[in-house]
Amino acid sequence: LQERLRHWPHSMNATSTHDTKRSEDMRARINVLSQLPREWQKSLLRWNRMNRRHKTVVDGIEVPTPGEESLLYQTLLGAWPFDAIEEQGLIARLQEFLTKAVREAKQHSSWIQPNEAHEKALLDFAAAILHPGPASFREDFLRFQRKIAWHGALNSLSQLLIKITAPGVPDFYQGSELWDFSMVDPDNRRPVDFLKRTQLLDDLRKGQSKRPRRTLREILSRWQDGRIKLYLTDRALEFRRANPALFAEGDYIPLPCSGAREANVFAFARRKGEKWCVAIAPRLTTQLSPAGRMPFGSAVWQDSALHLPSEAPAHWQSILTAEPPSVAARKTGYRVLMLSGILNRFPVALLAGSD
Repeated sequence: LQERLRHWPHSMNATSTHDTKRSEDMRARINVLSQLPREWQKSLLRWNRMNRRHKTVVDGIEVPTPGEESLLYQTLLGAWPFDAIEEQGLIARLQEFLTKAVREAKQHSSWIQPNEAHEKALLDFAAAILHPGPASFREDFLRFQRKIAWHGALNSLSQLLIKITAPGVPDFYQGSELWDFSMVDPDNRRPVDFLKRTQLLDDLRKGQSKRPRRTLREILSRWQDGRIKLYLTDRALEFRRANPALFAEGDYIPLPCSGAREANVFAFARRKGEKWCVAIAPRLTTQLSPAGRMPFGSAVWQDSALHLPSEAPAHWQSILTAEPPSVAARKTGYRVLMLSGILNRFPVALLAGSD
């Protein structure tokens, strides 16, 4: 990021585009698997055994192949919607994705020479395994998926904060103001309900101005509806708009962390003259708290402290919560902010400094 600021300060920070193979929130979910390698491996092997009866042999090859089967499960983990109504169209969307994936892989099919028998076996497999029932793959899968979805949401919020505050110009693809679990085009070009997003944004702003703490509790308790992402987007962009020089020209200062959770946070400051801000994004959240419990307070962050330069301001106001200012303690050569007092009302933090 320091290199980016030096050479390409106005490059676009894009996390989803018309051509991404998986949307930003879908990738944030799939990335959680790297934090749970053993659990993922066991799930993969178990699902392989459960679904073997749905496989078909085509040209001497069992379909799906191991690579196709793993791709299918990863895609399902990333794309599974929160809305039960959206589940109804998931199989068709998934089959369209798989057709494109297997053709572009050019191992068993291609655009020029489609292998219809192989493709049909793959699409039939995808449809068969999703039928509900006792002791079914679907039920076993959803138990694991809910865990992935929780930590994926926290990943998404960290990614979003960094996108808005790091060197560069943040870009937002249509529809990604709320959770977006789109697959490759044309799935990511489906119509967007902009009226819904406008109404949600208006309601959030009214709630923020009249009853900020209650509004915050509501969006945290109903995080699945995506308002938590819209709230972060709105508040962080509003702060960026109010401080254009800070983000267009300000220094980028990496901030080290010490303590029990020093490996679980990515933080940096932006500085332009007397203007300061700090962005704090948790990482590797499976190590912090179980699914369903926000990684808040001293029970999670313990003695973890963020190290600020000695010239940094003493007082820091949260842009995302209605908390009183945090005070940085002075130590020899630097100041510190205790994460337990900052990450206690919202999963990420954006602070404005003042003396």
